[in-house]
Amino acid sequence: MRDCAIKHTDVETARKIFYDAGDTSGKAVFENLIAPVASFNEFISKVQAVLRELNIGILRLENSDLENLEFTLTVEEDLDCSGLPLQEEAICTFDEGFIGGLLEAFVGVPFTVKEIDCWCTGGRICRFEAKKG
Repeated sequence: MRDCAIKHTDVETARKIFYDAGDTSGKAVFENLIAPVASFNEFISKVQAVLRELNIGILRLENSDLENLEFTLTVEEDLDCSGLPLQEEAICTFDEGFIGGLLEAFVGVPFTVKEIDCWCTGGRICRFEAKKG
């Protein structure tokens, strides 16, 4: 789907579309499968369970700064790209938006999420930094 979107638009437009689609999906998953939750730990635990149950991926929280709302998360066996051949760019833009949407739905403020390691670039795990704003 990503390749088709790029073919009909351009890389940057396709990225925006996939990020927005992920954001919308993350919010919907929170509202329909995660909420209500009372704490951040419960939120992460429920997200992990839902992603595992739906075979989307195995989420881990590497670092969390609740005061500044900054997080590093990893996703193994990522539905987006695990098992794909090496490429020159990280491709998990949908996941960036998805994680941002989940966090925004729980915290109530927008997040910016950026993939910093990707299976497709040789990382063998997808790692994301999430920051308020």
